[in-house]
Amino acid sequence: MKTIRFVLVLLVVASPSFAQDTARMEQVIQSYVKNRAFMGAVLVARGADIILDKGYGSANLEWDIANAPTTKFRLGSLTKQFTAASILLLEERGKLKVEDPITNYLPDAPPEWGRITIYNLLTHTSGIPNFTSLPEYNTLKTANTSVEKTVASFKGRPLDFGPGEKMSYSNSGYLVLGYVIEKLTGASYGKFVLDNLFTPLGMQDSGYDSNTAVIARRASGYSPSAAGLVNAGYIHMSIPHAAGALYSTTEDLLKWEQGLFGGKIVSAVSLEKMTKPFKNDYAFGLTSRIDKGRRVIWHNGGIDGFNTSMAYYPETRTVVIVLSNVNGPAADTLGPQLGALVHGDPVKLPGERTEIGLPASTLAKYVGAYELAPTATMTITLEGDHLMAQLTGQGRNPIFPESETMFFLKVVDAQLEFAADAGYLVLHQNGRDLRGNRK
Repeated sequence: MKTIRFVLVLLVVASPSFAQDTARMEQVIQSYVKNRAFMGAVLVARGADIILDKGYGSANLEWDIANAPTTKFRLGSLTKQFTAASILLLEERGKLKVEDPITNYLPDAPPEWGRITIYNLLTHTSGIPNFTSLPEYNTLKTANTSVEKTVASFKGRPLDFGPGEKMSYSNSGYLVLGYVIEKLTGASYGKFVLDNLFTPLGMQDSGYDSNTAVIARRASGYSPSAAGLVNAGYIHMSIPHAAGALYSTTEDLLKWEQGLFGGKIVSAVSLEKMTKPFKNDYAFGLTSRIDKGRRVIWHNGGIDGFNTSMAYYPETRTVVIVLSNVNGPAADTLGPQLGALVHGDPVKLPGERTEIGLPASTLAKYVGAYELAPTATMTITLEGDHLMAQLTGQGRNPIFPESETMFFLKVVDAQLEFAADAGYLVLHQNGRDLRGNRK
């Protein structure tokens, strides 16, 4: 609703320059579909040209109903950009300022929240603990709960850090933002988003999800298990609220991307605020970073039974949307791969990589601990004649050499590249290059 993880058929060729890309895109997507690591819908567009718009696998396995471009998926944390845009609309209307202390709108907030601003909530720099990481969350998530009551469940907890000092992803902050939207407008969060974002853009297949309403063409969510795919666990949709409760389709989300970046929703000044990162590439409900020399504005989402990814490349006006109704890393991996292909970059799948042999003396020099982030260390160990890699909090996995310095994993699409002197490594995954210096 996110952590770093090691982690109707319509096909349109927009122009001759894209003809070679669609076949490879299909091949890459099918590498995930064939073992049910991915079911869902994919849309790739450049400007007004639709390059790929297609559903894969089943929207409902029990009835064998196929996914399609019009299938509705829970968005998880893609919701946050709609919340951020709503806050900016309220600022444009004079209802608030993003620099305002949150206590202006929550007078019963604890004293520790006195220095927290709306900006801190938007950028995950408030220090408010993430309620979805709390031990009691698994009990809380199943109950029909007002946003006020959910906020009260974490309001009395100490801050993890001082406001603005660090960035730590927190669904709690976006629940507080949703609460503010409701207090200032007198409307539910879902109605405000519908009236002010979805309806103006003609997004008729988008809304606030419900556990009771009959919603046509809504996908069922699944999770992997040792026995295969199973129905995902239950979450009452009152719980994720402004942090993750919306649903949509790939085609509606294309309207959103084109509307947001086309100046149809917020002003140019507000859009600049929304897309300007503060810490850890995070802006307002979106990240903004440079990937292979191109700026990409992106977010992903994860909620019971669904994983999502949506990226916008402003220089080429390219949109890549992946919505999956199977939990797992496929959406996060597919998105950057499709983004690479549409820009003419090659993509190599794990099964296309060739393992070579290296002497034990070469392998041994890479053994050590490499700090990728303050809370994430990659530990490399030598077991027999092969190296093992373990990221903090995750299991150990073998890595396989394809050159003297480049290694790959088979369990996920990721590579580890070691400096020749082993002073650092680079984790290549999901279109990102993360350097870790040796401790």
